Amino acid sequence: MSLAPSTPTVAEPVKPAAPTPDASDSRRWIVLTLLSLGMMIAYVDRLNLSIALAVDDFVGFFALSDSDRGLLNSAFFWSYALLQIPAGWVVDRYGSRRPFAVAFFAWSLISAATALAGTVGHLFTIRLLLGMAESVVTPASMQWIRYHFAEKNRGLALGIYTSGSKIGTIVGGPLAALLIEDYGWQEMFLILGLGGLLWLLPWMVYARDDPRQLGSLRTPQANAPRKELGVLDLLRCRAMWGIIVGAFCYSYFFHFYMTWLPAYFREARGLSVTEMGWYTMFSFTGMALVVTPAGWLSDRIIARGAEPLRVRKYFTIAGMVFGSTELLGALSDSNSVALFFAVVSLAGLGFTTANYWALTQSLMREAPIGRVIGIQNCANSLSGVAAALITGWLKEFTGGYLAPMVMILVVLLVGIWAYAMLAREEYAPHAG
Repeated sequence: MSLAPSTPTVAEPVKPAAPTPDASDSRRWIVLTLLSLGMMIAYVDRLNLSIALAVDDFVGFFALSDSDRGLLNSAFFWSYALLQIPAGWVVDRYGSRRPFAVAFFAWSLISAATALAGTVGHLFTIRLLLGMAESVVTPASMQWIRYHFAEKNRGLALGIYTSGSKIGTIVGGPLAALLIEDYGWQEMFLILGLGGLLWLLPWMVYARDDPRQLGSLRTPQANAPRKELGVLDLLRCRAMWGIIVGAFCYSYFFHFYMTWLPAYFREARGLSVTEMGWYTMFSFTGMALVVTPAGWLSDRIIARGAEPLRVRKYFTIAGMVFGSTELLGALSDSNSVALFFAVVSLAGLGFTTANYWALTQSLMREAPIGRVIGIQNCANSLSGVAAALITGWLKEFTGGYLAPMVMILVVLLVGIWAYAMLAREEYAPHAG
């Protein structure tokens, strides 16, 4: 089938058919690997400030209070959340390749510019700009995966992709700590920010296809006139709110780890800067080891005849249940026990990671995927704001980390309820 519109058009919100041979060769696996690497670099650039905020020299240089640290940790997520829905529209309109390249170039330079900051205001502004630049990453990546991988392989593809964020936190923690100890915090930001630019060359070589150009991946029914679902239409349906609330709760826990875990190990557990980096690395290793096998396992269960939405939901809820074990580590006086439950709880959350994204794509089959992912990732990002600020406030008010850990348990229970009761087939939107 040939599609040759005179002007760029938005892909119809339909369930993609199985990929054609042209879309199924090694190129799509290379691009998927690049997407995972891009996410890894993005998370290194997000985590590096959290490592710096746990270092006495950095805190002293800017004279930061706990509330200041919470505010700085949240800054990235304010702009990142605000631009998720516009970013979804951009990738629905223009595809993934060029928006991703422009954004990647910008955020690498912005991250490096942190080395030039001289005041808290400078730091806050730089983190806002970083959030703006990185806002296109997830909508672009998820849209590309939607149009290149069928349902039966999507869990594995999303597992590989999302493992990049986990590997980024594994590598980013000890790497940033090592660079700070050997060179200083300014040099750390310069090296990590500018070093990531090497990713751009293979991306521009291999990522040639935009989803809007892949007419062969659309079903024949896609040619029929259809009323496209807008953002307001999506926000009127219960299933979208199940996704919004569930994603917020999942990401609250993850973003607590992203923004406050290094400081928790440093302050509550009395670790050195180097030990803090290694403990942070080991905590995220559990998640990284589970996320791709969990996606693959859910695919295999679906391939044997299980209903996709039900399988994705069970994996998502089970992971959040295991994630709640983090509180057990916080209640222990032993650093080894605290590390053990940090690993176990994040490994549990790894069961959720690939499947909660795949659940969205299974449930919202008739919606424009860029906008759906934009809304979901907006909820993810707002949880980053909430986790950073609420943790800082609770720590300052109570003088410790137990209250923030109890808050994580409450939030996870709300997320389990949302996925169980609202993310249901009968509540999904339908294009007219």
